[in-house]
Amino acid sequence: MNRIQSPASLPQELSPSYDPWDPISSLSRYGKHVLTSVEMTVTNLCNMRCEHCAVGDSLTTREGEMLPLEMMLRRLEEVEHLETISITGGEPMFRASTVDNIIVPLLQYAKERGLRSQINSNLTMPYSRYEKLLPYLDVMHISFNYVNGNDFHEVGFAASGHSVAKETAYRLYDTMLENAERLSREGMFISAESMINYRTHGKLPEIHRLIGEMGCRRHEVHPMYASNFASSLPVLSLNETAAAIQGLLDRRNPDMWMLFGTLPFFACSFLEEDRKLLRRLKSEKNVTVRNDPDGRNRVNVNLFTGDVFVTDFADIPAFGNIAEQKLDDIFAEWQNEHPLNQQVNCHCAEAGCCGPNLLVKDMYYPDIDFKSRKAITL
Repeated sequence: MNRIQSPASLPQELSPSYDPWDPISSLSRYGKHVLTSVEMTVTNLCNMRCEHCAVGDSLTTREGEMLPLEMMLRRLEEVEHLETISITGGEPMFRASTVDNIIVPLLQYAKERGLRSQINSNLTMPYSRYEKLLPYLDVMHISFNYVNGNDFHEVGFAASGHSVAKETAYRLYDTMLENAERLSREGMFISAESMINYRTHGKLPEIHRLIGEMGCRRHEVHPMYASNFASSLPVLSLNETAAAIQGLLDRRNPDMWMLFGTLPFFACSFLEEDRKLLRRLKSEKNVTVRNDPDGRNRVNVNLFTGDVFVTDFADIPAFGNIAEQKLDDIFAEWQNEHPLNQQVNCHCAEAGCCGPNLLVKDMYYPDIDFKSRKAITL
C-alpha cells in the first residue's frame, strides 16, 4: 500500500488533555474540518435489544456477506489525515469469526499506522474474544446505564418483542461486570458511557460509582436523543438535563476522567444558567466536553453495503459509497455541499465549540440559527 501519511511518532497517552476524537483539535490544526476519524459498522447482529438503541431498526437475526476487508483497508489508506478508527454494530463481538477475520486485522492495521482505535461492545461475550484485542485496542467503549441486574433486564431487552428471563439477563450482567474488571486489570482502557434519560437522570451518581468499581478509566455522559428505538421514549427537558449534570458533578470521583458529549448547552446561549453550567464544566478537574465528531471529522462506513453515513445510525440517508469514491472526497462533499450540514456547520473559536449536531438542534432548538450567533464570554 502507498501510505499518504503516517504519524511521525507514537501517539501520546489518551487523557483529558488529549482526545483525538474531538473535532476541535483537527479544526484548529487545519483551519477547517477534515476527515480524521472513520467508524465502521461490522455487524447488524446483537444479543440485546436496548430500549434506547440508536441502531435498533437495523438489527437483524441473519446478515449477508460483508465486503472484502481489502476494500476497506484501501479506503482507509487513502485518508490523508486519518488519526482514529472506531468499530461498531450491532454487537461487534457477537461472532468469533468477525473478531478473527475483521476486527483484529483492522486493529492491527491501526496499530501499524499509529492510529487510535475504539470498539463499541456490551461486554457480554466470552472473555476469550476480548482477550484477543488487548495488544491492539486503545478504547473499549461500553454502554452502562444500570445500578443492578434488574435495571439491565428492563433496559437491555425492552425491545426484544418476547419475554427474556431475568436469570438470563442477570448472567449477562454479571459477565459484563466480570469482563470489565478483568480487562481493566489487564490494562485495557475501558470507557463506560451513560445516557441522561428518563430512567437514569436520578441515578447517575450511583452508576458512576459502579463504573469506578469496574475499573473503568473514563465515564462518558451523553443526553439521550430521539433516534430509532429511543424515538418513543420520554424526553427530558433542558432543565432536567442540567440538574442531572450538576448532581453528578457534585458527587463524582474527581480522579476519574469524565467526558460529556453532545450536550445541548452552548456558550452562545443568552441564558445565564447555561453559561454557568458550562463555566463549571470548564473549571472542574478531569472533566472535558467533547464536540460531536459525526459529520465534523468522522463518517461511518457500513461494511456490508459500502454506504457512507454521517453517523452509525441512519436517520440521515447515505451520501456516498466506498465502491466508487474515496472517503476524503465523500467527506468534502458533505462538508461543502450537503444541505443538512449547512444548518449546523458553525464554529466559535472562543468557546472551542463546533455547534450542535442535527439531533440536538432538531430536538431542542428547531427555530434557532446557530450560524448567526456568537459565543458570549464564559
